[in-house]
Amino acid sequence: MPLHSSFPERLKGGTPLLTAWCGLPDPSVAGILAREDFDAVVLDTQHGSIDFAASVQAIPLIAAAGKPAIVRIPVGDFASASRYLDAGASGIIAPMINTVEDARRLAAFTKFPPVGERSWGAYGALALTGLEPGDYLRTANDLAVSFAMVETREALAIIDDILAVPGIDGVFIGPSDLSIALSGDKGVDPTSAEVDKALDHALARVKAAGKIAAIYAVSGARAAELSAKGFHMVSIGSDISMLRAGAHAALTAARA
Repeated sequence: MPLHSSFPERLKGGTPLLTAWCGLPDPSVAGILAREDFDAVVLDTQHGSIDFAASVQAIPLIAAAGKPAIVRIPVGDFASASRYLDAGASGIIAPMINTVEDARRLAAFTKFPPVGERSWGAYGALALTGLEPGDYLRTANDLAVSFAMVETREALAIIDDILAVPGIDGVFIGPSDLSIALSGDKGVDPTSAEVDKALDHALARVKAAGKIAAIYAVSGARAAELSAKGFHMVSIGSDISMLRAGAHAALTAARA
């Protein structure tokens, strides 16, 4: 059951949720990682090579492990957000939300009326949840989480306005792109002091709004630091980085 009634509550429950991050096109990769001790799995259709068809196949594999699936959509592809929710995703991450209008469009496609304008067609979600259509319609807005990505100076400057948009449940910080913006496009350093200062500001504004703060971490060690800061959800590395790390560890041990 991917649309866990407890998922939004767990995000605010005080214990940070740790998620896997998948971009490889084989749905079984997400299914395998869902069997590990992650709290959820993110499918990255923005920068990953996984597409819509593979993601729709991955969602029930993740659900079979008892975990929620979250999808990061490509920039501006708000229509696909509805399709992933129809398939049974429990959350949407939308990149480059730099204006209030961007946030409103995201909410429009991810929430049913009267909050948004999402149209009916949730047949995959109905099959996975076992809910009747009327029950799903009444509860869907509270079951799935809509994250607006904050990763530019523009978004950081209007974070309060983004958070105030009805249907936006929280923000997802992209620290690498944010580091590029804050450095004047001079480099990528998602752990810089300037980024950490921006993270503290964003986290404070999210908590003041009573919403959810999520972020990407390049490693498990960085995820521990961000969890300690107070982020509600932290995505760790990627399937590719985990594959490379496992290969490196095996070869190092074999050649020791």
